[in-house]
Amino acid sequence: MSSKTKTLRWGIVTAGKICNDFVNAFNSYPDKGDQVIMAVAARNMDSAAQFAVTRNIPKVYDSYQVMAESDDIDVVYIGALNPYHYELSKLYLENGKHVLCEKPFCMNEKQAASLISIAKSKKLFLMEGVWSRFSPAYLDMEKEINAGKIGDVRFFEVNFGICSDAERINKKEFGGSALLDIGIYVLQIALFIFKEEPTKVTAVGTLNDQGVDISETIILEFEGGRRAVLNTHTQQQLRNQATVYGTKGRITLNQPFHFPNEMILSDGTVKRYELHTSPIPYNFENSAGLVFEAIEVAKCINLGLLESPRMTHKESILFAKIEDNIRRQLGVHFDEDDKNYGLVTFL
Repeated sequence: MSSKTKTLRWGIVTAGKICNDFVNAFNSYPDKGDQVIMAVAARNMDSAAQFAVTRNIPKVYDSYQVMAESDDIDVVYIGALNPYHYELSKLYLENGKHVLCEKPFCMNEKQAASLISIAKSKKLFLMEGVWSRFSPAYLDMEKEINAGKIGDVRFFEVNFGICSDAERINKKEFGGSALLDIGIYVLQIALFIFKEEPTKVTAVGTLNDQGVDISETIILEFEGGRRAVLNTHTQQQLRNQATVYGTKGRITLNQPFHFPNEMILSDGTVKRYELHTSPIPYNFENSAGLVFEAIEVAKCINLGLLESPRMTHKESILFAKIEDNIRRQLGVHFDEDDKNYGLVTFL
């Protein structure tokens, strides 16, 4: 594909809630460059067709395989349930398509490493959909820290708690897990701030009767006595904000910290961020921000990059490695942990 000479064409994999939000954010954003959503695939043709009609998507497939083999698309957004991320990403990569896959990238580190190996061998772009990394507030926070506005970073704390009875969160067969659903948000921001692998990871939590974690407190320790404390809960609403403390001050991302509208700077100034609106309702808070990861994907593909410098393969591997560690400490085990996923050649 010569992405510099033709429009980048997206395919949407599944027609669920997060795909609704991604498409809404994409279609309603005024300046996303030369890219378009061309097709949607879902197992239920009626669902896919209805999804397409209300969102002006030209092509509809009731087979993931057929869309993967088609010449209608260049890149896919995968918004399926967690256990299907690996196989669907693999399918599209093996059929020559670039991939943006929702977080969690995979169920474990082995799957993540295998996918990255496939993408590299095919010379295709692959990214975990950690949309927070492209938030304007995150970019500004990083600039403040790098400019020394809060001195040396010493401590970080973040909470993410919701009340949810969703099967995708609470049932093991759907890859349910507080850690894999919302925990990725608290983990990624800690690593975004400290920019290194922790020297020690400690976790305590609570499991439901399905063996699924519904809450955890995670302590990440870094060189020099620096520390991050991360709290997640899927059965308790928390004040979902994040604060980074330095030797000269602090910066707070107000709720929702994972894509905030407000940041409190070290001098007490409140900086606000407005998101564009969509005529179709969103399912999740501030989902309009999903368009920024689509813009990043298009930018990287146009530059011939195989990964985003703001959401690298190395980080996705590290996320999965730490998630595996935390799950072992909590006693959360998935069938995917007992399988192997082929030779990893890039390590």
